[in-house]
Amino acid sequence: MNFIESKALNKNIGIEYFRWIVKKTFFKFFNQKIKVENKKVDLTIIRNEMTLSEISHLIGFLFVTIFAITKSFSVSIVFGLTIMIPNILMNLYPSLLQQENKRRIDKLIKNKNCS
Repeated sequence: MNFIESKALNKNIGIEYFRWIVKKTFFKFFNQKIKVENKKVDLTIIRNEMTLSEISHLIGFLFVTIFAITKSFSVSIVFGLTIMIPNILMNLYPSLLQQENKRRIDKLIKNKNCS
C-alpha cells in the first residue's frame, strides 16, 4: 500500500517534521520492534512489523474518522474536527511515515539482494 508515493508531497505535508518528532521525543519508545539497531538485523522482519503497525494505524484512523463524522452531525462540526486533528496526527501521519520507511527498507533489501 502506498497512499502517497511522491517524496515532494510527503515533504509538503510535513512527514519530515513528523519523523523528527518521532525520533527525538518519547514517541521513539513506543514500538521497539521496528528499530534497526545493527546491520545484522533481518530487514524483512522489520518490514513486516512496519506493515502491521501501518495497518493498525489505518484501522484506527478509519474508525475514529467514522466516529468523528457521526459526532459532527450529532453534536457539532467543531467537535468532529476536534476529534479529527489528533486522529490525523496520531493515526494517519504514523501510517504515512511507515509507508515512507518501508520504501527506504525496500531499497536496502533490493541492494542487499543484488550484491
